[in-house]
Amino acid sequence: MTAPSDRLLLDAMLGQLATYLRMCGYDAAYVLDRIDRSDRGAAGKPLDGGDPTDGEIVARIRASDRTLLTRDEDLAARVDDAVRLDSLDVRDQLRELREAGYDLALDDPPTRCSACNGELAPVDGEESLPAYAPDPAETDCWRCPRCGQVFWKGSHWDDVAATLAAL
Repeated sequence: MTAPSDRLLLDAMLGQLATYLRMCGYDAAYVLDRIDRSDRGAAGKPLDGGDPTDGEIVARIRASDRTLLTRDEDLAARVDDAVRLDSLDVRDQLRELREAGYDLALDDPPTRCSACNGELAPVDGEESLPAYAPDPAETDCWRCPRCGQVFWKGSHWDDVAATLAAL
């Protein structure tokens, strides 16, 4: 069996799954992401104008070195090495991926923005953060340079860790 790719493209049916995979360190592009500078559509434009067609997704996969994750049987049949998932529930989708050989452990420290898939950078203890974030002098924090979101290992991190442990 070939080792699973860590560069993925998730179709429009798998948005919630993209969040989990990003927290596990996967470079998980999502076809409906508003900010996506790493892979452009076949015509060089971002795929952010609603649901892309199957043809646009196929062109995007062929122009990149990503593995397609999809629930669409017809789309999966058009793409070499696509991973087709059967389940609607994200926990069941995670189980399917684990059975397919994907490592589903939180990336520690976090490396990917769960919102936009950007690469996270550590926040300096002296840096100013939004009011919702903890003090970076007391809690390790990371910022996404792409979208500006700030992350730390709080209750959401713990909830995702519990979900992954229960698989």
